[in-house]
Amino acid sequence: MTTGRAARGLTIALIALAAAAAVRLLAVRTLDGAVELGFPGGAIGDIRLSCVLVAAAAGGVLGAAGWILQALLRNPLASPFVLGVTGGAGTGVAVAAVLAALAGAAAPGPVAMVVPSAIGAVGALAVVVALGRRNGAIDPLGLVLAGVIVGTVAAGLTTVAESLLPPDRRGLLAGWLFGRIPEAPDRALLAACAAAALALAGAGAVLGRRLDAATLSDDEARSVGINLGRLRMSLFLACGVATAITVALCGPVAFIGLVAPHCARGLVGAGSRAGVPAAAACGAALLVAADALRQWIDLGAGRLPLGAVTAVLGGIAFLVLLRRTAAGWFA
Repeated sequence: MTTGRAARGLTIALIALAAAAAVRLLAVRTLDGAVELGFPGGAIGDIRLSCVLVAAAAGGVLGAAGWILQALLRNPLASPFVLGVTGGAGTGVAVAAVLAALAGAAAPGPVAMVVPSAIGAVGALAVVVALGRRNGAIDPLGLVLAGVIVGTVAAGLTTVAESLLPPDRRGLLAGWLFGRIPEAPDRALLAACAAAALALAGAGAVLGRRLDAATLSDDEARSVGINLGRLRMSLFLACGVATAITVALCGPVAFIGLVAPHCARGLVGAGSRAGVPAAAACGAALLVAADALRQWIDLGAGRLPLGAVTAVLGGIAFLVLLRRTAAGWFA
């Protein structure tokens, strides 16, 4: 990877983000099918700007976390969603909501969701990594299968928790579980999400050579002085907590963390030093674009949930990537 290619690729990713943000801010399809152009003033303008900021922050976290997980686990199909991390975070929030209802307390707010979300996310990732080992080494296929199983179990537990909620709280949790961009986000949570995106991108830039070494075999990585156990533990924890913040802010959002790293790899190459920041930019661009796209889709029952858009498009991308071999992916 050359410095010139990395700079050009990162620039393209940032231009894509700016273009997606411009479409979301300036173009919208009205209920009668007409297209409106221009930035509205007042509350509507504030809502659009908030949506762009939320989508960019959450997408940045998911994109950067996806690249880091793919490198650490040597698996091009790894991502927070595929590995069940977002599902575990959602389960944590659902269980917290049930406990609050049983205790007669108010439903947990966005900031209060972060702790149970983080516990669920980190716990799910720990289980997946433990189940994805074979003879002491990480098995790429076993890792994906373990992630699917953990994600499915987490979804089932979330459904059970939802059924235990009082009817007046059940709808709020169900809407959040679809994945959505809040029009009036909690400012502290938004700031935390943006900080997490910047922190992961910065960590990738600083630890880029170590991440590249982690894509080698365990023996090769150790031979160049990499403490794989410490590196994986610290970055797994960072990715789990950062993903939990996005789940608390937007709910579970599918496949952005899978697709964004592959987009970034095509732009800047396989090096993590430029790849993690590029993946963050690509993730931000993809989620802002998905939010813009759903504004144009009207099936007669209002706007589609954000999670439905990312699940359909990302699921297609996942099937395409699944048909490819992982051999030589990080070369």
